[in-house]
Amino acid sequence: MTGIASLAALPLMARPAIAIQIGVPAPPPPTVIVQAPVPAVAVTVGVPDTYVWDGTEYVGMVGDQYYYLGPGNVWIVCNPVRLARFHAWVKIHPDWRVHATVNMKYRLDAQGHAHPRTDAATPDKKDHNHGH
Repeated sequence: MTGIASLAALPLMARPAIAIQIGVPAPPPPTVIVQAPVPAVAVTVGVPDTYVWDGTEYVGMVGDQYYYLGPGNVWIVCNPVRLARFHAWVKIHPDWRVHATVNMKYRLDAQGHAHPRTDAATPDKKDHNHGH
Protein backbone atom coordinates (compact mmCIF):
# COMPACT_ATOMS: atom_id res chain seq x y z
CA MET A 1 0.00 0.00 0.00
CA THR A 2 2.75 2.33 0.80
CA GLY A 3 4.22 1.76 -2.62
CA ILE A 4 0.94 2.44 -4.34
CA ALA A 5 0.38 5.61 -2.38
CA SER A 6 3.90 6.70 -3.19
CA LEU A 7 3.34 6.04 -6.84
CA ALA A 8 0.04 7.93 -6.78
CA ALA A 9 1.67 10.89 -5.15
CA LEU A 10 4.47 11.01 -7.68
CA PRO A 11 2.40 12.61 -10.47
CA LEU A 12 1.16 15.22 -7.98
CA MET A 13 4.70 16.20 -7.10
CA ALA A 14 5.75 16.42 -10.74
CA ARG A 15 3.35 19.24 -11.49
CA PRO A 16 4.71 22.75 -11.56
CA ALA A 17 4.22 24.52 -8.27
CA ILE A 18 3.28 28.14 -7.80
CA ALA A 19 4.66 29.73 -4.72
CA ILE A 20 3.18 32.90 -3.27
CA GLN A 21 5.64 34.83 -1.24
CA ILE A 22 4.28 37.43 1.14
CA GLY A 23 6.77 40.01 2.22
CA VAL A 24 7.35 43.69 2.76
CA PRO A 25 6.64 45.79 -0.34
CA ALA A 26 9.45 47.84 -1.78
CA PRO A 27 9.53 51.39 -0.46
CA PRO A 28 8.10 54.05 -2.78
CA PRO A 29 10.58 56.26 -4.61
CA PRO A 30 11.63 59.31 -2.61
CA THR A 31 9.39 62.36 -2.91
CA VAL A 32 11.12 65.25 -4.58
CA ILE A 33 10.01 68.66 -3.37
CA VAL A 34 10.67 71.43 -5.82
CA GLN A 35 10.30 74.94 -4.53
CA ALA A 36 9.80 77.46 -7.26
CA PRO A 37 10.85 80.98 -6.39
CA VAL A 38 7.98 83.24 -5.41
CA PRO A 39 7.42 85.79 -8.16
CA ALA A 40 8.19 89.32 -7.15
CA VAL A 41 5.09 91.41 -6.59
CA ALA A 42 5.27 94.83 -8.13
CA VAL A 43 3.81 97.21 -5.60
CA THR A 44 3.24 100.76 -6.63
CA VAL A 45 3.85 102.90 -3.60
CA GLY A 46 2.95 106.51 -3.65
CA VAL A 47 2.02 109.44 -1.50
CA PRO A 48 0.63 112.44 -3.34
CA ASP A 49 2.15 115.83 -2.57
CA THR A 50 -1.27 117.40 -3.18
CA TYR A 51 -4.83 116.09 -3.07
CA VAL A 52 -8.43 117.18 -3.59
CA TRP A 53 -11.78 116.29 -2.07
CA ASP A 54 -13.94 114.89 -4.90
CA GLY A 55 -17.14 114.96 -2.90
CA THR A 56 -16.60 111.43 -1.64
CA GLU A 57 -12.94 111.08 -0.65
CA TYR A 58 -9.49 112.59 -1.00
CA VAL A 59 -7.74 111.82 -4.28
CA GLY A 60 -4.19 112.65 -5.33
CA MET A 61 -1.72 111.72 -8.04
CA VAL A 62 1.84 110.42 -8.13
CA GLY A 63 3.12 110.45 -11.69
CA ASP A 64 0.20 109.14 -13.73
CA GLN A 65 -1.21 106.97 -10.91
CA TYR A 66 -4.25 108.09 -8.90
CA TYR A 67 -4.53 107.33 -5.18
CA TYR A 68 -7.30 107.75 -2.62
CA LEU A 69 -6.92 108.25 1.12
CA GLY A 70 -8.02 104.97 2.65
CA PRO A 71 -8.56 103.60 6.17
CA GLY A 72 -5.78 104.50 8.58
CA ASN A 73 -4.99 107.58 6.48
CA VAL A 74 -2.88 105.65 3.99
CA TRP A 75 -2.86 106.21 0.23
CA ILE A 76 -4.18 103.34 -1.89
CA VAL A 77 -4.20 102.99 -5.68
CA CYS A 78 -7.61 103.90 -7.09
CA ASN A 79 -9.56 100.99 -8.51
CA PRO A 80 -11.47 101.47 -11.80
CA VAL A 81 -14.74 102.44 -10.04
CA ARG A 82 -13.07 105.16 -7.96
CA LEU A 83 -11.10 106.36 -10.95
CA ALA A 84 -14.26 106.65 -13.10
CA ARG A 85 -16.02 108.62 -10.34
CA PHE A 86 -13.02 110.94 -9.97
CA HIS A 87 -12.80 111.54 -13.73
CA ALA A 88 -16.52 112.39 -13.78
CA TRP A 89 -15.87 114.89 -10.96
CA VAL A 90 -12.88 116.35 -12.87
CA LYS A 91 -15.14 117.09 -15.87
CA ILE A 92 -17.17 119.38 -13.60
CA HIS A 93 -14.03 120.78 -11.87
CA PRO A 94 -11.38 121.15 -14.61
CA ASP A 95 -9.32 123.51 -12.45
CA TRP A 96 -9.01 120.98 -9.61
CA ARG A 97 -5.21 121.14 -9.56
CA VAL A 98 -5.32 124.86 -8.75
CA HIS A 99 -7.43 124.10 -5.67
CA ALA A 100 -5.46 121.05 -4.52
CA THR A 101 -4.37 120.94 -0.90
CA VAL A 102 -0.67 120.54 -0.15
CA ASN A 103 -0.27 117.23 1.61
CA MET A 104 1.56 117.90 4.86
CA LYS A 105 -0.56 115.57 7.00
CA TYR A 106 -1.24 112.31 5.16
CA ARG A 107 2.26 111.00 4.36
CA LEU A 108 1.81 107.21 4.77
CA ASP A 109 1.74 104.76 1.86
CA ALA A 110 -0.32 101.56 1.76
CA GLN A 111 2.43 99.70 3.67
CA GLY A 112 2.40 102.31 6.44
CA HIS A 113 5.74 103.87 5.46
CA ALA A 114 6.13 107.63 5.75
CA HIS A 115 7.20 109.52 2.63
CA PRO A 116 8.75 112.98 2.51
CA ARG A 117 7.32 115.52 0.11
CA THR A 118 8.87 115.50 -3.34
CA ASP A 119 7.29 118.49 -5.02
CA ALA A 120 7.89 122.19 -4.86
CA ALA A 121 4.33 122.93 -3.75
CA THR A 122 3.81 126.40 -2.47
CA PRO A 123 3.84 126.48 1.34
CA ASP A 124 1.01 129.05 1.50
CA LYS A 125 -1.58 126.33 0.79
CA LYS A 126 -2.54 124.72 4.06
CA ASP A 127 -3.35 121.09 4.65
CA HIS A 128 -6.91 121.06 5.96
CA ASN A 129 -9.98 118.90 5.75
CA HIS A 130 -12.32 121.39 4.10
CA GLY A 131 -14.92 120.25 6.63
CA HIS A 132 -14.90 116.62 5.34
